[in-house]
Amino acid sequence: MSRSFWTVVGVIVAIVVAWFLVDALFSLMWMLAKLAVVAVVAVVVYLALRSALSGSREE
Repeated sequence: MSRSFWTVVGVIVAIVVAWFLVDALFSLMWMLAKLAVVAVVAVVVYLALRSALSGSREE
């Protein structure tokens, strides 16, 4: 009886730990994907601004 109780407790603890690990992993992956999108948009905006400013400085 005691052995099956600890087996059930172990399974529940494993599920809870796995839930938090997967949640943390997906949060990290989402943050990295968001950071990559921000970097791409920042480069595009930088190139557009540089192009616009260099075009207006031509004499």
